[in-house]
Amino acid sequence: MATATEADAMRRAIALAARALGSTSPNPVVGCVLLDAAGRVAGEGWHRRAGAAHAEVEALRAAAAAGRDVRGGTAVVTLEPCNHTGRTGPCAQALIAAGVARVVYAVADPTPAATGGAATLAAAGVDTEGGLLADEAAAGNTAWLTAVLRGRPFVLWKYAATLDGRSAAADGTSRWITSAGSRADVHRLRAEADAVVVGSGTLRADDPHLAVRGLPDGRAVTQPLRVVVDTHASIRPGARVLDDAAPTLIAVGKDADTAHLPGVDVARLPADGTGIDIPALLAELYDRGVRSVLLEGGPRLAGAFLAAGAVDRVVAYLAPALLGAGPAALGDAGIGTIDRALRLDVTDVVRIGPDLRVTAAPLATAPEEN
Repeated sequence: MATATEADAMRRAIALAARALGSTSPNPVVGCVLLDAAGRVAGEGWHRRAGAAHAEVEALRAAAAAGRDVRGGTAVVTLEPCNHTGRTGPCAQALIAAGVARVVYAVADPTPAATGGAATLAAAGVDTEGGLLADEAAAGNTAWLTAVLRGRPFVLWKYAATLDGRSAAADGTSRWITSAGSRADVHRLRAEADAVVVGSGTLRADDPHLAVRGLPDGRAVTQPLRVVVDTHASIRPGARVLDDAAPTLIAVGKDADTAHLPGVDVARLPADGTGIDIPALLAELYDRGVRSVLLEGGPRLAGAFLAAGAVDRVVAYLAPALLGAGPAALGDAGIGTIDRALRLDVTDVVRIGPDLRVTAAPLATAPEEN
């Protein structure tokens, strides 16, 4: 049975893991706190980026650098220690070699290659316990866990709208519906994502840059992949997303003419009369190591993602304003009757200046029409 000290250490490990959101794909975010035999913090660490030391090894190095002995102590980790050699060695073996007597982890590793660390630890005589604060730890690793279990990136759809659901005015103007505080918060979402996706309509209307900038804590950021879904390759060569501030991918139909885009990374994907096939797009991104997507596209692209069942979370920034006309935030999502409405579970509501930020996740799949 985990102790109160171990629970406090797990909360700290979860906070440490969150520091690397957006920087570790295709790996998970992981935090680790090492307690010595007397229950005092001896070292801590987190997995900073793919290919770098895992959280357990970082914590062991920190303890060694501080001259603290972890023999007979406890490792508290947000994810079951790995049991395989990839770009780094197996963390289960590193903990055994360090003389740790107990390992407490939150979430079991679901990947076939890495799982089994708990069994290896137990076989070596290390007291091992899983499940401590599992829900909290899993929430911090939602994108990676979703990608592992579904074989596609986790998709967060973000939009800004007035209280009557308009994403722009009747004349097409949309800057700015929400406050500066809400727009700054979007950069936090971008920093936590592996890719930011927009459609050609948004590109024509707003010429967005899509790179992360102006984070309040000033931390270094791994810029997300900027993805433009542009079936007919209509993007202008001078578009802002084509600068060198962040990598960019243009997803086009198989027969699109891209001669005007020399040197630009282009993915040719299946398309029909409604646009690029969304599952094919997500498969392409997954193959490129993308595990989390921030969907910032307009109503048509958002509708296509929803119709494909490819939205895992919604973040809406709602401004206290009314327009009465203009495009809705969501286009056709293939929902023809109220019985098939996609119902959401609201998990968080926060006021940002004058605006409301509402976070929600889809409930069970809506029933089919008779």
